[in-house]
Amino acid sequence: MSVPLLRWDAPGPYRVAFSMRHGGVSVGPYESLNLGVLTEDRPENAHENRRRLCEAVGADAERLAMNRQVHAATVNQAVAGERGREGDGLWTEDPDVPMLKLTADCLPIAIARRNGGAGLALLHAGRLGLLEGIVEAGVAALGAGELLAAVGPGIGPCCYEVGDEIADAYRARFGPTFVRGRNLDLWAAAERVLCDAGVASVERIDVCTACSEDFFSHRRDKGVTGRQGVIGYVA
Repeated sequence: MSVPLLRWDAPGPYRVAFSMRHGGVSVGPYESLNLGVLTEDRPENAHENRRRLCEAVGADAERLAMNRQVHAATVNQAVAGERGREGDGLWTEDPDVPMLKLTADCLPIAIARRNGGAGLALLHAGRLGLLEGIVEAGVAALGAGELLAAVGPGIGPCCYEVGDEIADAYRARFGPTFVRGRNLDLWAAAERVLCDAGVASVERIDVCTACSEDFFSHRRDKGVTGRQGVIGYVA
């Protein structure tokens, strides 16, 4: 079975794609392209799914860089094959260092440098990460040059009810339009932060992971679910 992907055609030597839940070997609530090993899925299935994803984008799975996500604002420079450091972002200027960030409602974000030399950052951006500065850290890691970004599928304002503390924090930072009642518009907040950080152009894939059965959703599936993500590298 082929691996269906939502590809971002960023100008430059980049290969970037957002995965869905199809095309893998996992079963049950993790069917089928679960990329997360910190679930109740069999680890060997998740590793095979990662291999398939890498193959689909022309990347070497042995060189795949990941980090341990903690809903914070740390962005690490990617090292080929390294997967243990704590952080919610990775960046590289080196060719053929594929990076992968995992999500299951949080937003997968890719930022690419259009001029001034190749540079690519991938971010896992949830409600806490956006407030704590994960986007700004990703932009700072890439430094000078015109930057472009793509925001992949994540939970939409239709489904993302949050508590008063988070709602108040977003109203205080972004204004009242980003919280409708107690429902948070994470898509719009991410675009706002990217633009405020100096990103020249932002593309959004406004597909709600909680609404669409094509994606894993922590909220919809009450925590028993897999992980999709964003994969990318400098070609």
